[in-house]
Formats: sequence, C-alpha cells, structure tokens
Amino acid sequence: MLTLQRTNDLADRTQGRLASGLKVNSALDDAAAFFAARALTFRAEDLGRLKDNIDQSISTLTAAVNGIEAITELIEQAQGIAITAKATGDTNERSSLAIQFDALLAQIDNLANDASYNGQNLIQGTPDNLVIDFNEDSTSQLTVSGIDSTTGTGGINVAGAVGNFAAETNIDAALTASRTALATLRTTAATLGSNNSVLQTRLNFTEDLVNTLDEGAGKLTLADLNEESANLLSLQTRQQLGLNSLSLAAQSERAILNLFG
Repeated sequence: MLTLQRTNDLADRTQGRLASGLKVNSALDDAAAFFAARALTFRAEDLGRLKDNIDQSISTLTAAVNGIEAITELIEQAQGIAITAKATGDTNERSSLAIQFDALLAQIDNLANDASYNGQNLIQGTPDNLVIDFNEDSTSQLTVSGIDSTTGTGGINVAGAVGNFAAETNIDAALTASRTALATLRTTAATLGSNNSVLQTRLNFTEDLVNTLDEGAGKLTLADLNEESANLLSLQTRQQLGLNSLSLAAQSERAILNLFG
C-alpha cells in the first residue's frame, strides 16, 4: 500500500510537469534552481526594457540623420541658386534668385525643427541630448549630443541673400557659407551615423543577452517532456503492478479467513 501511494505521488508530480512544462514550479520543488532562475528572468526583463529604449533611440537618430540629409539637399539647391546669380549680371534676376535663396533657408529652419521623434529633436535650434542606458544601473551608457543644424550663427551659419545679391561680394559670401555648411552637415551626418551604428550593435548584443538569460533560466526550470513522458509510462506500469499485488494480497487474506470459516 505504501509503495502504491509513493508511486501515485510520483505520477501526480510527473503529470504536473507535463502539464506546466516545468520541473521547478516553486521553491518547494528546488529552492536553489527556482531563485537562480528568477534572478536570470528578472535581469532578462530589465534588459528587455532597456532594449526597447535603445530601439527607440535608434529611431530618434534615424529621424535626425534623415533631417540632415534633407537639409544637405536644400543647401546644395541654395548653392546652385547662388552660382546662377553670380553667372548673370541682371539685377532683377539676381533679386528673384535672392528671394528663392532666402525661401530655401527658411525651409531649412522649418525642416530642422520638424525632425523630431517621440518628442526629441537632435538638430533643432535648441537641440536635445540623447542619453541611452545599456545596463540596469546606468553605469554603461552613451550620450549623443544634439547639433544645431538651423541656418543661424549657432548652427550651419548661412545668412540670407544680403543686398538681394546685387553685389558679387554678397554672392561670394553666400557661396562660401554654403560650402562651409555642407562640410559641417557631412560631419554631423557622419557623427550621428557612427552613434547609430553603436546603438545597433548594442541592440543586437542586448537582444542576444536576453535570449541567453531566458535560456539559462529555462535550463534550471524547464522539464524534459520526453523524459517525463517515459517516467509517466513507467509509473503507470508500477501503479498497475501495485494494484495487482494489492489484489493478490487481499485474495490471500480471504483464503486464510475461509480456512477458519
């Protein structure tokens, strides 16, 4: 009877493992494995939240890079207008080209101020700084400093068409400013692109680390379903043998009692 009870208990435990997929459901099953697995799982969850933040930061950088590329195109257009103005001696044409030049500069400022993602803008007139944590206690992080990319003196420093481009010196000043602005924008794009590459690398690393932690927790708590299925079959066989033995014992007792009948 005691053997049959122990077999039933083992069968119930095995069926529970098969149902949950876990060999350690609580600290009662294996305290060391249970708490070690919880620690791994908690860290995986913390890193998962950091991974999401890194992913969002990549999108913020992407918005800034896209903005820089668009501003670069507008500066190149403005530079082309200044070259055209220098090639003509017609005052009226130069005045018309100066209006187009100033319109492009206004669009550059609008574009820089619109290049935001999730409330953060790295290239506006007063740019935000982006701080990204890579671990739970913020001892590993990256700070991406915003870069003013508007046409003001704090940014790429391209002034409007002075004197409506009437004098060639004014056109030359605009051409010099546009060339300097293009160099600045290319440097900015390279800096932001480098930071974006770092974030992408950290994102991939963090994702792999989360998977490793989850896998480690699983090794401590997950049941081997093939092994548990084989165990259940063995225990069911033992249960049947135990019932048969109990039945034979009962028959023997009744036979002995019949002798005294």
